[in-house]
Amino acid sequence: MSAGRLLSVLLLLQSRGRMSARAIAEELGVSVRTAYRDVERLQGAGVPVCAEPGRGGGYRLLDGYRTRLTGMTQGEARALLFAGLPDAAADLGLAAEVSAARLKLLAALPAGAREEAARTATVFHVDAPGWYREPEQTPYLSLFADATLTRRVVEARYRRWRAPQEVSRRLRPYGLVLKSGVWYVVAATEDVTGTGTGTAGATPATYRVAQVLDATLSGERFDRPRDFELGAYWASYLADFAARRYTGTATIRLSPRGRRRLPDNVAPEVVRAVDATATTVGADGWVEAVVPTESAAHACGELLRLGTDVEVLAPAVLRRAMADTVGALARAYGVTDRA
Repeated sequence: MSAGRLLSVLLLLQSRGRMSARAIAEELGVSVRTAYRDVERLQGAGVPVCAEPGRGGGYRLLDGYRTRLTGMTQGEARALLFAGLPDAAADLGLAAEVSAARLKLLAALPAGAREEAARTATVFHVDAPGWYREPEQTPYLSLFADATLTRRVVEARYRRWRAPQEVSRRLRPYGLVLKSGVWYVVAATEDVTGTGTGTAGATPATYRVAQVLDATLSGERFDRPRDFELGAYWASYLADFAARRYTGTATIRLSPRGRRRLPDNVAPEVVRAVDATATTVGADGWVEAVVPTESAAHACGELLRLGTDVEVLAPAVLRRAMADTVGALARAYGVTDRA
C-alpha cells in the first residue's frame, strides 16, 4: 500500500468532489478493488469520507473538510514546468510526477479558482510534433534529463552526418530543448575519439537526442557556467544555423497558385524571401522573386513540389537540375517529346 496513493485519493476527492470507486481506480491506474481498500484506509485513518450509494453516488469528503497535505516532492516540483506538456513530460519520464503535482495544485486552490482551472484544462491542448512524420525514438532522453538536473557527465556514442559518422563524446549537459517534436541536448563536449572536434569547457554544442546510440551516466560532476542562458544560446544557435544553411540564391517565377502553396511546401525563410522580393511579371499574376538556397540538389527537390507553378530562371545549374529531373520522370513514365 502506498501512502502517496492514499494522499492522491484524498486530493482527488478534495479537488473533484464526488467520485465513484471506478473513477478513482481509472485516475490512479489501479483496480477497483484497490480503490475500495484505499478509501477504507482513509476512513480508518479518521478522514471523513462519506459513501453515497445508488446511481450517481460515490465517495465524497464531508462538507467543509480540507487537507493541507499538498507538499510537493522534488520530482513533482521539477515536473511543474511540463504541466501543460504531458507528452513532453512522458518523454522525460515525468508523467507520474506531472499528474501528482497538478493534482496537488488543484487541491490547494479555492473552489472557484479550482473549477476555472479545470475548465481551462479542457479547452487547450498542446501537440508539439510536426505533421507527416512519426515521433522520434529517444531511449536516452530521461538519462539526459537526469544528467542535466544533477549536473553529471554523460559518456555517449553519437551518430552524425559527416565522417566519421560514429563518435564518442563526454558530454556535460547544460539543457534540453524540444523543437517541433524533436529533442536536443545542449552540452559542453569533450572529444574522446581523436576527431578533434571539442574539448572540455569549450563552447556548447547541440546534439539530437534521437541520434545518441548509447549513453551512460557517470559519477563525475560538473558546474554549469553561471553566465550560460539556455534560451539565449538556442536563439543564437538558430540564427547561426540559418546563416550556415543557405549558401546561395535562385531567381524563380511563381504562378498565383504556386505562391499560395508555398507555405506548405518550402521553408519559412523561402516564403519570407518571396514576399520581400516578388515583382509582377505579367498580366496573369505570375511573379519573379529571389529565394535563398542550400544547394542545387536540395532546392531542386523542394521546388519540384510546386510542379508547373514554378520556373527556375537562375542559376543555370539549378535550372538544369530541374530539367534533368523532369526529363528522367518523363522517361520513367514512358512519355516522349511530341513534334
